[in-house]
Amino acid sequence: MDEALLRSLTPSVLAVLVRRGADFAAAEDAVQEALIEALRVWPADPPRDPKGWLVTAAWRKFLDATRADTARRRREDRVDEEPAPGPTPSVDDTLQLYFLCAHPSLSPSSAVALTLRAVGGLTTRQIAQAYLVPEATMAQRISRAKRTVSGVRLDRPGDVATVLRVLYLVFNEGYSGDVDLAAEAIRLTRQLAAAIDHPEVSGLLALMLLHDARRAGRTAADGSLVPLAEQDRSRWDTKAIAEGVGILQAALARDRLGEFQAQAAIAALHADAPTAEETDWVQIVEWYDELAGLTDSPVVRLNRAVAIGEADGPRAGLAALAELPDSLPRHTAAAAYLHERDGDLAKAARLYAEAAQKALNLAERDYLTRQAARLNTSRRG
Repeated sequence: MDEALLRSLTPSVLAVLVRRGADFAAAEDAVQEALIEALRVWPADPPRDPKGWLVTAAWRKFLDATRADTARRRREDRVDEEPAPGPTPSVDDTLQLYFLCAHPSLSPSSAVALTLRAVGGLTTRQIAQAYLVPEATMAQRISRAKRTVSGVRLDRPGDVATVLRVLYLVFNEGYSGDVDLAAEAIRLTRQLAAAIDHPEVSGLLALMLLHDARRAGRTAADGSLVPLAEQDRSRWDTKAIAEGVGILQAALARDRLGEFQAQAAIAALHADAPTAEETDWVQIVEWYDELAGLTDSPVVRLNRAVAIGEADGPRAGLAALAELPDSLPRHTAAAAYLHERDGDLAKAARLYAEAAQKALNLAERDYLTRQAARLNTSRRG
């Protein structure tokens, strides 16, 4: 059984049912039932037209459900609409499903869950495992999201920026359980790039590839976090880096710069440096300037301050950092690093310990705690 094939067909089958007039929630349930039936039937009797088989099976499941809830006349009308057996016309509705799942009325977490279910073809259990929540909790979240978008037509223009942000959220979750969300986000973004010609889609795909290429070097054998400057660059995926750089260059050539392209350009400069010492920090600062102009994000300005510290010296970085609120996530950690670079080890150690208490995850907390301990030990020695 080719489960990857089933997952790749899921969005187009769902879109066929919705386009024929099925309510989104009912259509999604019918497609899931058809997928279960495929898992049971296909190993012994694989169809010649997998998509056509799924469309027919899902439509029949939908009709069965409709028959139980509607009047006889309406049931007969629906039955008359059942498509004749045979190949299904190739119509790519995946793009519309992306926009539907990224509907502005949905919360980010609901949009991500619905995208993984309806476009990614993941089961509720898989999504729940990936987000480390009970399956019942995820089922409720997906059900609420389906009810919210039910009745929304697929022929309205979608917001590409919203879709990209949802995919970026998926990517940033990394992976846990039996679903690699980083890989899933890359797969879905490739799918979106094939459906729409947009430089920011390419920018996001390039960014994902460049970040994911460094995955093997991000953690030590004991699972501890390894900062970028200390990573073993021989473990980076050079094929993914080359692909990401190629996609980025093609996007930048269109002269329609967006924030994901700018982020990818920064990632490409890190990936291009043979060693941490050879990183082109001056050019990275220039790209952060571009990115700050596009987003005016405090997080971007914080990263820019660290880059300035590398390009122009730690005191210049600290001056840039002083312009930002110290309540900003990772502000204290950045200050600790820059003070260490400036030689103030006592203050750096204190700030590392303080930053550890504010860490966003366990791996980050452990790393910052070790940094504080390292400096305290060196000072005593």
